[in-house]
Amino acid sequence: MAMDNSPGGSWRGRGLAWAVVAILLLWLGGFLQFTSQLPRQMTPRPMVSDAIVVLTGGRGRLPVGLQLLTANKGRRLLISGVKAGVTAAELQPDPVAEKLFSCCVDLGYQAHDTPGNANEAAIWMQRHGYESLHLVTASYHMPRSLLLFQQTMPDVTLRPHPVFPKHVKLARWWLFPGTLKLLAVEYSKYLISLFRVRLMGPAGK
Repeated sequence: MAMDNSPGGSWRGRGLAWAVVAILLLWLGGFLQFTSQLPRQMTPRPMVSDAIVVLTGGRGRLPVGLQLLTANKGRRLLISGVKAGVTAAELQPDPVAEKLFSCCVDLGYQAHDTPGNANEAAIWMQRHGYESLHLVTASYHMPRSLLLFQQTMPDVTLRPHPVFPKHVKLARWWLFPGTLKLLAVEYSKYLISLFRVRLMGPAGK
């Protein structure tokens, strides 16, 4: 196979290389901004909302949601993304939570990803006539969750309530390969979600 050694082919190759470098630099700059803006602490004095939505997928989220419910920061709690076959009894962290589950906790089984969480929560919010919610998920997952929830529920007031998994080292994330990989993947997912949201616009618009 003949190689293109013409001046034009050389310029095209250099142009492609520079384009790749520019894209990588843009991604890196956005990634650094993304990591710098991640929440670093829990909301000190959460306001009262109509509801609380906890996204499954990590330890520590449900106990925080139940704490908000116990403190009357929301009237009802939705656990979104529960796996099929998992019962309320299996999710209860302690016997004290049984009373909360029996009166004020709903399990959502339809969501399998973050866009699904947003759709499931939107249907639940509309069913109950709620207009504000506390969103409980991991700190690194919060930007993408807020983006998708805002798209699905543009008229609902969202109050982020981040949770901080112990295995995610946000303070010096560049020193921990596991955290670095997690944040890089999450940022890439955020960019894809942002592109889709900009392309589609808010739900119902």
